[in-house]
Amino acid sequence: MATISVINKDGQPAGDLELAAGVFDQTAKTALVHQAVVAEQAALRSGTHKAKTRAEVSGGGKKPWRQKGTGRARHGSTRSPIWRHGGVTFGPVPRDHSVKLNRKMHEAAIRAALSARVAENAVKVLDALTIESGKTKDMVRLLTNAKAEGKVLVILDAFDEKTILAMRNLPNLVDITTPYDLSVYDLLNANAIVATRAAVEAIGEAYAK
Repeated sequence: MATISVINKDGQPAGDLELAAGVFDQTAKTALVHQAVVAEQAALRSGTHKAKTRAEVSGGGKKPWRQKGTGRARHGSTRSPIWRHGGVTFGPVPRDHSVKLNRKMHEAAIRAALSARVAENAVKVLDALTIESGKTKDMVRLLTNAKAEGKVLVILDAFDEKTILAMRNLPNLVDITTPYDLSVYDLLNANAIVATRAAVEAIGEAYAK
């Protein structure tokens, strides 16, 4: 069973934590992870895009000019797609963009993503993550001590009002989440993942096979 170092808010060692073997030591599943990311991104699309066809755009009830004798091309309506302000041919219509992904497949993708990030040493585990002052500068200092640079994903076992207040103005914060709401895209998109000891333990229990 693999272990990971735990640090305190000052960046000093605070022991080791055993990682759940069935969650954090999985082999790469590139195709499955890609499928999960596509499903998550598709779920964010509202699907409310709409362009009017020639049947829906207003006007155009009268023939612009007579059929013959003008020297111009024949037209029956100014709402034709080839006219300015005319309808759109094969334009977007409201639809559901969601992609079906089974729960077991999503959980397997989460395990694969977590394993990959642990192997890259991108996961920083803290014994506790609370900012009692509620100040962003204290949160920045904590992340600096943890050597969490770039885009950061924070995984908390419990939300604390002061801690959330200290995080909300961080420019590079990817997201604040819990062990039960992990996103494959966020896990891969973050340069560093900062999690509490309790959160890592909860992840091991939630995503165990």
